[in-house]
Amino acid sequence: MRAETTTPVSHRNTGRACGRLLVVDDDPEVRGLLVRLLESEGYQVEEASTGAEATTALSGRPPDLVILDVMLTTEDGFDVLAAIRRTSNVPVILVTARGRESDRVLGLKLGADDYVVKPFSPAELAARVGTVLRRVGQRPTATTATLDFGDLTIDIMAREVKQSDELVETTAKEFDLLAFLASSPRQVFTREQLLAQVWGSSSAWQDAGTVTEHVRRIRRKIEKDPDHPRWVRTVRGVGYRFEP
Repeated sequence: MRAETTTPVSHRNTGRACGRLLVVDDDPEVRGLLVRLLESEGYQVEEASTGAEATTALSGRPPDLVILDVMLTTEDGFDVLAAIRRTSNVPVILVTARGRESDRVLGLKLGADDYVVKPFSPAELAARVGTVLRRVGQRPTATTATLDFGDLTIDIMAREVKQSDELVETTAKEFDLLAFLASSPRQVFTREQLLAQVWGSSSAWQDAGTVTEHVRRIRRKIEKDPDHPRWVRTVRGVGYRFEP
């Protein structure tokens, strides 16, 4: 990829934006393509060519979502994602030509909300951006604003999880998945159902392992013994359920 030689961060506004996005890619042609595509969908788009510039952009007025290229010339996009996750839960979609399962799993482990493999169609990327933004903005419905299970409480409106009154930091997608399962306690959901309900996706174009990895991350955060979970149970051969 070519290094950016012009001013690295810029803002564009179509006047009918439905969200603010940050595109991080060190190839100006690729950035320009993504910017034109996303602006045509009505988004406001900010650009960055390096991880440092992305971090600076996030420290100001954070965008609603980050689209991050994994194969930056001078940096590893996974390292940039890890740095973002140390300070922010902003949704991140990784874009890369590396389609190996190990790369997808690594991205999810580091906190990515979605993973798009090149080549992709403009419609696919736009759909994934829209899906992630909808999931982040959605508030699960429940008869009460707080799901209380004793040691574990899930505040739907505040989007907060507490374990023994201690705040548990979760990504937007982790919260969505946990809240969805906890809103229907003891009901078993397949990974395909969770992809459809939480990600607005399907196993036809998104790896169902996405669900498995997010469950693993949730367990690490709320379970005393993640290998023998109390809350999020595996139903072998079927999927997952929340045990109240």
